[in-house]
Amino acid sequence: MDGECSAADLRSLLESERGVRVVDVRPPAAFERGHIPGSENVPLATLTNEVDRLDGADRVVTVCAHGEASIRAARLIAAYEGISGTVESLSCGVDGWDGDLEMGDGR
Repeated sequence: MDGECSAADLRSLLESERGVRVVDVRPPAAFERGHIPGSENVPLATLTNEVDRLDGADRVVTVCAHGEASIRAARLIAAYEGISGTVESLSCGVDGWDGDLEMGDGR
């Protein structure tokens, strides 16, 4: 894991950098109630089995409700051999995100 980023840092990344993967590790019901636009839901409970979805990602930012579970998720993703890019956790979680939220499953 390469550390944590703030909401302002993530907003800047999303505005300026292609290839940032925002991985929301909350359960699907919480994700559907509101998530950072463009994020993908990979619940922490299934992350070990689905981490290969992130193969080749240049940058991953993990997100949870308050910034705690996302640290564990970032460590797990960073330890995966298919990831060579930067892996960070959103320190404030979705609760501290001051930008727009997308509702539903994003599809």
